[in-house]
Amino acid sequence: MLDVGKWPVFALLPPEELRLIRQACVFGSAANEAIYVTVSDEVFALGTNCSGCLGLGDTQSTIEPRRIDILCGKKIVSLSYGTGPHVVIATADGEVYSWGHNGYSQLGNGTTNHGLTPALVSTNLIGKRVTEVACGSHHTIALTTEGEVYAWGYNNSGQVGSGSTANQPTPRRVSSCLQNKVVVNIACGQLCSMAVLDNGETYGWGYNCNGQLGLGNNGNQQTPCRIAALQGINIVQVACGYAHTLALTDEGFIYSWGANSYGQLGTGNKSNQAVPTLINMEKERMVEVAACHTSHTSVAKTQSGQVLMWGQCRGQAVAYPHLTHFTSTDDVFACFATPAVTWHLLSVDGDDYLTVAQSLKREFDSPEISDLKFLVDGKCIHVHKALLKIRCEHFRALLNETDEETIEIHQFSYLVYRAFLEYLYTDTINLPPEDAIGLLDLSTYYRESRLKRLCQETIKRGITEENAITLLSAAVKYEARDLEEFCFKFCVNHLTAVTQTQAFADMDHDLLKNFISKASRYGAFKN
Repeated sequence: MLDVGKWPVFALLPPEELRLIRQACVFGSAANEAIYVTVSDEVFALGTNCSGCLGLGDTQSTIEPRRIDILCGKKIVSLSYGTGPHVVIATADGEVYSWGHNGYSQLGNGTTNHGLTPALVSTNLIGKRVTEVACGSHHTIALTTEGEVYAWGYNNSGQVGSGSTANQPTPRRVSSCLQNKVVVNIACGQLCSMAVLDNGETYGWGYNCNGQLGLGNNGNQQTPCRIAALQGINIVQVACGYAHTLALTDEGFIYSWGANSYGQLGTGNKSNQAVPTLINMEKERMVEVAACHTSHTSVAKTQSGQVLMWGQCRGQAVAYPHLTHFTSTDDVFACFATPAVTWHLLSVDGDDYLTVAQSLKREFDSPEISDLKFLVDGKCIHVHKALLKIRCEHFRALLNETDEETIEIHQFSYLVYRAFLEYLYTDTINLPPEDAIGLLDLSTYYRESRLKRLCQETIKRGITEENAITLLSAAVKYEARDLEEFCFKFCVNHLTAVTQTQAFADMDHDLLKNFISKASRYGAFKN
């Protein structure tokens, strides 16, 4: 669980108030401003309120939280901020609101007047659903459900991607090389912008004097440019620091480039890099990278939950990834970044209060009050009949026909069946990708469509060159079309390594024949 108390700006809030916080963001030149959302979807702000960045309708500082009435009930899904500061959010309905500093039209309302209250950003966004926003020092970019990117604000280095260096007063679609392409992830450095496509390609534009665009040169770019050095490498997430960039691949590797005066590239030296450089992580698979445009700190999280940090850490220059005791990337920014701001919108769980979901999770496989047990591979799993009837049509029919207190299961393994029952209690699955194949089989058998989707996502996150063919075979067998296409593309993108694995050598003849035919149509064998 995240502890919002790690951020000093929250130190004066009483425990009963802290327990109600569901989302939070700390920002400002000295991490002295904060906005948070409660479990009842009320939005509050506190801090110094520079340029009206708290959205309270005035520029008065406040040491006690004040409610932002216009945002209450809006369900914020993404939040970002600049150094003015200005603040931009996206709501669950796909709307964008902005407020605060506006000297460069970074609020997107066509003026340069500061915004004291949140206002809807509507120009060119009517009918669009925005899912993610990102801010540089004084510019803003937004990502829509269609994979389009819109940008506005300060443009002295081309960071808006309009082909000029004139400031952009209202949202404008970033087209050029991104035309007809689908963007899935965005990030901003101080004066640059980055975008990751659904095919794993990465594009950058804006300020580049430190090589933070990864293009092999130091020239600013006024339109998006593909990072050619990452050709054949599939990026799934990008994060930008003040003047450096981190990129996470689909295989869990991290590349870095840009400014390196604090060792923020993790290369062991302080030399800038204009092209992506692979960071040595000692073979541990990474699942998240984190950086913030206000600092020179870099953070990553491993598949096993370990958190590493490097770069500027409380004034020290840490040139290699350093293992911490933290369990969240957010904690590094709270304790070691300068300023100690949040790198994204936090989600915070209370420590003492258990929600219904948390209570159910705690009672799973607990014999104390269970009224049914499954016997699988000689092991017992304790559950509750009422919950199983509520959650699963299969069990509703089965348990209405029997009063048995013990049910034996033979067609599935203990590990898989326990994961299935735990899913009914928690809505989540926690299995390595190879075991998720068995759960995919079960979800197909029981016609649990949501579980099937979760299994597919788990398999996607855990795919490697070694297991790709095994996972592809499973996707074909269980008619998981989306997963099949994902595994196929991964195999094609890593064709040389995949074809050298034992799994490829043992591949079913018909599947191999279809794979080669499809890969050929895909252009995999062209010189």
